[in-house]
Amino acid sequence: MVTEAPEERIGIVRQFNRFFTRQIGVLREGLLHSPYTLTEARILFELGHRDNLMASDLCRELGLDPGYLSRILARLEQQGLLEKIRPENDGRQRLLRLTREGRNAFSLLDQRSRDEVSEMLNDLSEEEQQRLLKAMQTIESVLTKGLKYSEPFFLRSHEPGDMGWVTHRHGVLYAQEYGWDERFEALVAQIVADFINHYNPARERCWIAEMNGEIVGSVFVVQSSETVAKLRLLLVEPKARGLGLGTRLVEECIRFARRRGYQKLVLWTQSVLVEARHIYAKTGFKLVTQGTHHSFGHDLVEETWELVL
Repeated sequence: MVTEAPEERIGIVRQFNRFFTRQIGVLREGLLHSPYTLTEARILFELGHRDNLMASDLCRELGLDPGYLSRILARLEQQGLLEKIRPENDGRQRLLRLTREGRNAFSLLDQRSRDEVSEMLNDLSEEEQQRLLKAMQTIESVLTKGLKYSEPFFLRSHEPGDMGWVTHRHGVLYAQEYGWDERFEALVAQIVADFINHYNPARERCWIAEMNGEIVGSVFVVQSSETVAKLRLLLVEPKARGLGLGTRLVEECIRFARRRGYQKLVLWTQSVLVEARHIYAKTGFKLVTQGTHHSFGHDLVEETWELVL
């Protein structure tokens, strides 16, 4: 239904909110048939997927008032579900970690959540599942925090024609900026073809960045194993550099990988890609291996970077 009246549009959004909260059960006394509220469960989920979080990290990730969060953390600590650890390099801070009881509670919630979503999806046809996942990705992209704070770019999921753009612009830019030959373009073409042919929307994602209606960047997360994902094909057009787009794309990959339950995010790059390497280091990736090779018409130093999620 399409309408131009603002009040009608507001009503449609509120109606969808009521429908979806009922659908996923967040209004029940205990989320997922547990003794925990939605906020408590979200905290357990975050701590279950990530190590060495501080209260300030949870405030930022979950959008919670610090005082409200402090009371919830105290309650979870009293229940024996989490503990506060003093880091060796900064005695003023406290790291939050789940205890054994907290890990057990998280595992139970995580499994019940997976089971409920699986049951919901199994009731839908393959076409209906694809429509649902695409709609959810669209909602997440449109309502992303970056748009709220008026970033000059907009991120969306891939559409027909985007893989051709990714291949073409990688070939052109890397030839112009690094002198790489057409074999690099062929590699990119193979990567995007594999992505489309084996695409798993529950575990993989492509982000396309637009600015003023023009594509200016891309990045992919692809599944390597049940616990490891790969970050691939980060690209930012010269006209969009210096705006934080590269960092934003990498952060979206990290956020997605954590939400999907991966334990590690890895990437392969070259030492000459200085700007990209700076982004990886800034967002927490660690360089783990290096090696020399001759590819794309040049002697290069390949690097593998990893981020433990």
